[in-house]
Amino acid sequence: MTDDRDLPVETMWQGRFITAVRQGKWEYVNRARGIRAAVILAIDDADDGRHIILVEQYRVPLGKPCIELPAGLVGDEDTDEPPEIAAARELEEETGYVAAEWQVAGDFYSSPGMVGESFTMMVARGLTKVAEGGGVAGEDIIVHRVPLSGIDGFVADKRSEGYAIDVKLVSLLSANWLAR
Repeated sequence: MTDDRDLPVETMWQGRFITAVRQGKWEYVNRARGIRAAVILAIDDADDGRHIILVEQYRVPLGKPCIELPAGLVGDEDTDEPPEIAAARELEEETGYVAAEWQVAGDFYSSPGMVGESFTMMVARGLTKVAEGGGVAGEDIIVHRVPLSGIDGFVADKRSEGYAIDVKLVSLLSANWLAR
């Protein structure tokens, strides 16, 4: 029996941002041209308590708005771009915040049975609001500053309203789930 990992990768279709491939019995998608993503856990430790900055935007593949951590592509314009630079740019574009401190939390994979995409999780602290945010033209991003202590309720409310919830928010919810 042949192990699929030893078989060649066949490109079935390639667009500007994604590539559909087949390797043995597996079909999956990758980001095209080595593009990756930077995802930002933006923590606002203000006088009124710890808050997490989330974004809301309509996602065509889901057919509805989604609540997410701010994020953006790394290397879509400059293939040598470090994730720290992309994260800083995307945080300001999407949310209007800049961060004084950045920490790389590591590389993670979105849905490893179907997608080869990875992302670098960046933790941003020392936030300062410098603009409204909302993303670039056509993104129509809504910014939410959510108390960490109320994240469960916020997500539950948005889910009940029909919003999609990005799986990366599980990292913020799981501590409370384990305590149940």
